[in-house]
Amino acid sequence: MPGNTVSSSRDRRPVFLNLAQIALPVGALASIAHRVAGVLLAIGIPLGVYALDLSLQGPQGFARMAAALEGLPSRAAVVVMAWALAHHLLAGVRHLLMDIDVGSRLPEARRSAWMVNAAGLAVALLAAVTAW
Repeated sequence: MPGNTVSSSRDRRPVFLNLAQIALPVGALASIAHRVAGVLLAIGIPLGVYALDLSLQGPQGFARMAAALEGLPSRAAVVVMAWALAHHLLAGVRHLLMDIDVGSRLPEARRSAWMVNAAGLAVALLAAVTAW
């Protein structure tokens, strides 16, 4: 039938999805970063506990850990972990406050998301300055 067009599910699918052009709201970025920080903490905290245990075993263990933390990858890992800890803590407090309806309106939520993201980066920069 010429006037009746039936569209299939194949016609409604997006042809091209450019992830670099998707503009996420700042709240979504804070939420995604909160999850990423949680994963990094779940991986990094046991490694940090092991490093602390090794450094407290005696002068030789401390010297081994001090030598291991001299390299660029180790220092970068410390900076990333500092960011993860700060961001996860601040975003978690933000989410808890929003659960009790503090700052849950859109302007306040956007402002708090910006503050969490900026504070996490500030802590990472402070850790970077301290590590080098």
